[in-house]
Amino acid sequence: MSARDPRPAPLSEAVALQAAQWFLLLQGGDASERDHARWRQWHEADPLHAQAWQRAQRVGQKFAIVPRDLAGPALQRPGRGERRRAVKALALLLMAAPAGWLVWQQTPARDWLADARTARGERRSLVLADGSRVDLDTASAIDLRFDGEQRLLQLRAGAIHVRTAADPQPRHRPFIVATAEGRMQALGTRFTVRQGPGHTQVAVFEGAVRVQPAQAARDGSGALVLLAGQQAVFSPTEVQAVQPVAAHADAWVNGVLQVREMRLQDFAQALGRYRTGLLRCDPAVADLRISGAFQLDDTDAVLQSLPQALPVQVLWRTRYWVTLQAAQH
Repeated sequence: MSARDPRPAPLSEAVALQAAQWFLLLQGGDASERDHARWRQWHEADPLHAQAWQRAQRVGQKFAIVPRDLAGPALQRPGRGERRRAVKALALLLMAAPAGWLVWQQTPARDWLADARTARGERRSLVLADGSRVDLDTASAIDLRFDGEQRLLQLRAGAIHVRTAADPQPRHRPFIVATAEGRMQALGTRFTVRQGPGHTQVAVFEGAVRVQPAQAARDGSGALVLLAGQQAVFSPTEVQAVQPVAAHADAWVNGVLQVREMRLQDFAQALGRYRTGLLRCDPAVADLRISGAFQLDDTDAVLQSLPQALPVQVLWRTRYWVTLQAAQH
């Protein structure tokens, strides 16, 4: 293998974690002579250790790639929880290098350091300590803060589907989902929350959800209760008009994108959230309408089926650069 490591071998999770731990310890400035001796012993014990260390050094030297909100706290003696997250995030980056560096540049560090996250195209289901269930949509990130006063779930990015359970503790703690725009308190319910650019969308399928925009909360006004079958979008200052929940709005939980008379441009944008790379729609076919149920676990197959339903062709420049354009006759 060359020093430039053009085709690096994959690292195991164990080795990547070890390299990340050593890197953060030695770069923190508090390592002892014994620590340095133990690092040298680890480094020389296996060629994969040396490879992992080289990657860690390259990442550490490129602060344009490793954002300061990872490196800074990690090197300033953070608490155990914060350090564990930093080690985990750096290890993930080392395992994915060099392709992972590109992903890192496009992903806020807070999402890498979240308690639970999904990559693009991935979905994940979690059962929380209180028995509640949370499904994470593609490219989503959450933090969990359960204590004696509340059950708080912070949505950092993407979307979630929540089915709350009764609090097992004698003192009933409210179940709250927080986003950049405000808070939602579940009132025995099943609902979805999506974090958008400058807004939050919430849809209620069972029970009810109390929505409190962030700015309105400070002056004690603006709260609104959404009932089953209702959805709304809210900003930090207000909840916009309440509307009926869109049909099949939670179909993604079962791996399905279900649409009715959707513009092809909007369809491409929705499908593109579940695949890596660029999916474009030529303006000439953007207004074509499409209906159907599409399996999100095989987006290539979905794209290949489009010419059978619409007068379009799929141009594959690469697996990761796809354009929908008018069919050529």
